[in-house]
Formats: sequence, C-alpha cells, structure tokens
Amino acid sequence: MSDNQQKSGSIVAIITMMFIYGMISFVTNLAAPMGNVWKYQPGIDGSNMWGMMGNMMNFLAYLFMGIPAGRMLTKCGYKKTALIAIATGLAGVAVQFISGKVGICGDCGSFSLVGGKPFSFYIYLLGAFICGFSVCMLNMVVNPMLNLLGGGGNRGNQLNMIGTTFNSFCGTATPILVGALIGEITKATKVADVNLVMYIAMSVFAAALVILSMIPIKDPEQGKTTEVIPVLAPLKFRHCLLGVIGIFMYVGIEIGIPATMNNWLADKDNSPLKTLKDDKGGLLYETQKEWVGIEKTCATCKAHYKDYTAERDAADKAKKAVDAAREQSKKEGKPFKEPLGTAAVAGMVAGTYWFLMLIGRTIGAFIGGKVSSRVLMTFTTGTAIALIAIGAFIPATTTTSMPVFTGKGFVMATVPLTALLFALCGLMTSIMWPSTFNLATEKLGKYTAAASGLFMVMVVGGGVLPLVQNGIADGCGYMISYLIPGAALAYLFIYSAFLSKPKDGIEAETGA
Repeated sequence: MSDNQQKSGSIVAIITMMFIYGMISFVTNLAAPMGNVWKYQPGIDGSNMWGMMGNMMNFLAYLFMGIPAGRMLTKCGYKKTALIAIATGLAGVAVQFISGKVGICGDCGSFSLVGGKPFSFYIYLLGAFICGFSVCMLNMVVNPMLNLLGGGGNRGNQLNMIGTTFNSFCGTATPILVGALIGEITKATKVADVNLVMYIAMSVFAAALVILSMIPIKDPEQGKTTEVIPVLAPLKFRHCLLGVIGIFMYVGIEIGIPATMNNWLADKDNSPLKTLKDDKGGLLYETQKEWVGIEKTCATCKAHYKDYTAERDAADKAKKAVDAAREQSKKEGKPFKEPLGTAAVAGMVAGTYWFLMLIGRTIGAFIGGKVSSRVLMTFTTGTAIALIAIGAFIPATTTTSMPVFTGKGFVMATVPLTALLFALCGLMTSIMWPSTFNLATEKLGKYTAAASGLFMVMVVGGGVLPLVQNGIADGCGYMISYLIPGAALAYLFIYSAFLSKPKDGIEAETGA
C-alpha cells in the first residue's frame, strides 16, 4: 500500500474513531431520557426508579466487563477489540429498537405483561445491558487507538482532546434530541417516538464496523512484564482503595444530577414548568390536557385499552399548524417563537449540564498543569455541595432565566432557579474523573495498570446511585433525593482534602 493510501486510510479511521468517541456518551446518556418514556408505560406507572433501570443495566455491564475488557485488549489487540465492541454496540441498540415492537399488539398497542411489567421492557433492559458491554470495551480501546492513529506524542494527545470534545458534544445533544422528539409526555407517548435516535446509533455503529474492518491498523509492540500484579493488589494502599470508592461515587454523581433533574422537569404530573406563566398570565410552556381516550376492546388480542386517536390527531394538527406558522414567518422574515413542551425544555436544561461539562473540561485542560488535582477536587466538590444544598432548599416557584443549549444555539428559558444551580454542577463534575484518577494512582508505580482495571469496574456507580436516588424521588420527592449526590460529593471532598495522600515510603514498595 502506498504512503498516500495509508495516510488516507488513517484519516478515515481517525474520523471513524471520533464518531465512536461520540457514541460512547450518546449511548450512555440515552438511557436516562429514554427512562422518561418507559416510566409512563403500563406496569411501570410513573416510577422514576423503574425508569432509570435501563441506565442501571447499562452501567451494570462495567461490573462484569471492566477487568476482562483490559485483558481482551492485551490478547486481541486494538483493532479486533474495537471491532468486537462496535459489533456489540450495534447488537445492543438493535435489541433496544426491537423492544419498541416486540410484545405489543399491532392493532391496539397493548403490551404483553410479564410479572406486571411489559415484556418489551425486559427486551429493552437486555439491549441496555449489551450496550453497556460495548461502551465498556470502547472506553478501554478508543484512547489508545486514537493515540496510535495519531502516531503518539503530542499529535496523539491532540486527537484524544478532540475526541473528548466530541464526546461531550454528543452527551449534550442526546437529551436535547430525545426531548425534542417527545415534546410533551402523554399517556400515548411510545418508545417508537424516539426511533430516530436508534436509527442514528445503528447507522454510526454499522458504518464504523465496515470502515474499521477495511483499514489495516498495526498494533504497537505490547510491553512484556516480568511480574504479574494481582487484580486486587492496589487496594492495600489506602489512598488507592478510597480513590476506587471515589470513582464509584463520582460516576453516580455525574449521571444522577442531570438524569434526576430531567425526570423532575419533564414529570407528566408534577413538573414545575407546567405552572410557569408569561407576562400576560398564559402558560409559558406548551402543555396538553390529560388525554382521556375511549375505552375499547381489541378484536385481535382481546385486551381492554384506551384509544387516543382523537387526541393524537388533534396534536398532529396543532403541530402542522406550528410548522406552517414557522414557514410563514421565515418567508416574511419575521422572528418566530418556538412553542416548547416541558420534556423539550427538560432535555435542553439537562443538555446544558453536559455542555457545561464540555466547558469545564476545556478550562481544566488549561489549568490542570498549574493547579494540583487535590486543590481542584477540594474546590469543585465543595462548590458542587453548595450548589446542590442551595438548589434543594429553594422553592420551585423561584425562577430565573438561563441560556439553554438547543442543539442549534442558545435560547433564554425561564426555569426554576434550582435547575440553573443543578446545571452549574456540570462545570464542577467535569474535572473529577481525571483528578480522582490522579490522586488514587499517585506513586502507585507498577500497580497503576491493575488499579485502572478496578476503576473501570467501579463505573457501575453510574447505575447504582442514580437508581437509589430515583427510588428516593418516588417515595420522598425529587429534592430529598439529592441527598445521594450530596453525600457522594461530601465523600469526595473529605477524600481529596484529607485522605488522598500516599503513605510515606510507598515508593520502595511500588517502584514509583
């Protein structure tokens, strides 16, 4: 192969891996807004905890795959591991897509129930679990793959920085896109309403699988180690043990804050956005009357169901009227005020949290070499605790205007002040993963690689803590549930400020 062909192939591979970088956050962040759809299906009946079960299954895969993924990378090499991960992701998204069609009557839309829950819901959870395996493997391979394709050094690091930026952008776009597709959650909202995101995910995975399989990529020489380090060996060092627990706490914080905020703002019955009014006393955001439906019996499955055809037709008619008004305004060169549903606004606010994480990571890249990880962690965890504490105690009727990212730009939206404070936590959480990693692996020497595998396992916290938080939200209210990320932040504050220093003389044992 000529140098030009190799260079062209590398560029295509780099672009492909950039999209895979984005798919990591796209697939991961899809679970929480999808939960808003599932939680209003029969048998789940508005439970936030059950709505977050897809997110739990996604992160549960890390518990099983965290360490094997590292071994697979060593045994199979970068390219083969990446191809396995991409194929697994394609299968996982396909299973989630199928969940919107299996066990559902084609005539009336009634669900087949198993154990009181829709059978298709279990299919969805299986798909989320499979996707978790994929994302875990991709997290292990994407950084070294881009570094390899870039030739290492500064070029490889630059590609990874671009990749993390695209990763954050996709994390920002996911809740916005799902919220825009749903608009306003009703009893007739279906999983199939968000099929577009499934089509996008399957297309990217399929294209990446084909492209990457056609490009020759040579693995670097694997370093030979003369000593095998037991998996749990790093835990004998206190600062590492507490740091591994810190990773569990951090991922739970990162996911729990925006996911629960999204559930709160998009809540079909209790969203604070539903009561906000404009200057003329009208409702600020588009809300639909409770859909009543007509009781019917399906001739095919004999199930009793409610037919929402009339309400759905009226909603479609209203949407077409809005589209027509938008086009007319465009022709006349006049501004058009887009009517927003509560789910759309909730997605934008949650997306703004992820956008602020992108900003925070950019800032962190500039100041990381000048400010220690210990100082950064102490400041950001302390500030995040203050933001959550203040936000949880402010009445939802206290509002403010905040810029929310729509995917096309920013618009000013009136939201509870609490939502703004919770979104600002994205700035704080943005630097916590690398900082916790640095503190936990300080002076670990030959134990660092084993510790990295343990960190990947503890990403399961991103499923466990949000599940607990939303269980509390169901029973005690949304604001009380923020005790969970608040307590986790308190742990990280204490760890970084007082418990993260390695013991004296550790270098003699670790070889650092």
